Amino acid sequence: MANYDLVIIGGGPGGYNCAIRAGQLGLKTAIIEKRGKLGGTCLNVGCIPSKALLHASDLYEAARKTFPSLGLNLGGVSLDMAQFMKQKDDAVDGLTKGVEFLMKKNKVDYVKGAGRIAGVGRVDVVGLDGNTQTLETRNIVIATGSEPAGLPGVEIDEERIVSSTGALALAKAPEKLIVVGAGYIGLELGSVWRRLGSLVTVVEFLDRITPTMDGEISSAFLRALKKQGMAFELGHKVVSIEKTREGGVEVAIEPAGGGERRTLEADIVLVSIGRKPFTTGLGLETAGVRFDQRGFVATDHFRTNVEGVYAIGDCTLGPMLAHKAEEEGTAVAQIIAGQWGHVNYEVIPGVVYTDPECAGVGRTEEELKASGIQYKVGKFPFSANSRARTNHETEGMVKVLEDVANKRVVGVHMIGVGVGEMIGEACVAMEFGASAEDIARTCHAHPTMSEALREAAKGVDGWTMQA
Repeated sequence: MANYDLVIIGGGPGGYNCAIRAGQLGLKTAIIEKRGKLGGTCLNVGCIPSKALLHASDLYEAARKTFPSLGLNLGGVSLDMAQFMKQKDDAVDGLTKGVEFLMKKNKVDYVKGAGRIAGVGRVDVVGLDGNTQTLETRNIVIATGSEPAGLPGVEIDEERIVSSTGALALAKAPEKLIVVGAGYIGLELGSVWRRLGSLVTVVEFLDRITPTMDGEISSAFLRALKKQGMAFELGHKVVSIEKTREGGVEVAIEPAGGGERRTLEADIVLVSIGRKPFTTGLGLETAGVRFDQRGFVATDHFRTNVEGVYAIGDCTLGPMLAHKAEEEGTAVAQIIAGQWGHVNYEVIPGVVYTDPECAGVGRTEEELKASGIQYKVGKFPFSANSRARTNHETEGMVKVLEDVANKRVVGVHMIGVGVGEMIGEACVAMEFGASAEDIARTCHAHPTMSEALREAAKGVDGWTMQA
């Protein structure tokens, strides 16, 4: 039996960052991961491999469609699917090994297996070899993440009916791909396969895509994706998904409010309707840990109702984002070590890594209106930005929202090339309580895409200068 200050169940971004910080603070720490590779969903079958495919497929499409307009004629451009997938796997492999190195560097014990709370201060681990060991600990952090949500009556076989995991490993681009769900994950993976030649149709129950995104940005995003050739069935629900004898799939849909049923045919269906917390087999019910009505572990400042048991990341309420889990992992480690621990949930950015990218942080215009908050808005199009015009990447805009009462920026939303990197500046500004004028009067390098944020901030007070 090993004695620890902290045992973490789950080796994703929340868990491994918690472990690193705990190790830095001198806590004797163990991290348990049943996958046999650290990094969780994000690193193994989520954020990282999807970005590898998005980047490569973007370059492939650019070489075929954009380079000639720049005077760059490469001749025949072809796709080597084996290498396309290998470069993704190489990126994942390198990063998982890097996380394992960080455990050693910070003196964290890495235990491969499935962890389960066996009692007060006790965690049983069934190892990959089937043997069981018990870890004794003063504190336990649940960081087990989430898993894809399924459709009732639909079996995901990861061959013809796939989750995001299967969509990252298709042997070839399907001729026709149906994506069920118009959220971040479905639109990113749909974009990958559209660039490689698939005819992509997205079926969404709501009458809009990316429902948590600022409405104006979401509408611009929809127009961009349609222009690229992606088709949409908005305001429709999936009634059934059936495999055909010919090796395809038939998807029956009908209007969300009721109406005529239609059948769509495809080679592959990607079910991407969201994710649900993973909490099964952890002994939480036996330990008396409470859940909320949606199945998330109930917490109060990361603490569960059971003394010494904490929970972070996707298995708790809040945006299911790796960086949110990382912040929580760091905070809870510091709390356990007797220090402060805090996460500002008003400054958690979200990014869709398509082309164009979409990025946002803070309140949307719809949320401000619903809350009755008086606000001012400034906007600036990339079509008026010098660097964007030079790069022939003029699609999109930046939008800044400021609370009238306290002159603080409360939301920034963008669509355009590279805005996933630009949003970090907005996060820093909001964390320090900046006004739009603070951003507007901060010198930005010229020519850069980031000048669009400065000009949008000027627009809040009516003095945009470059458009």
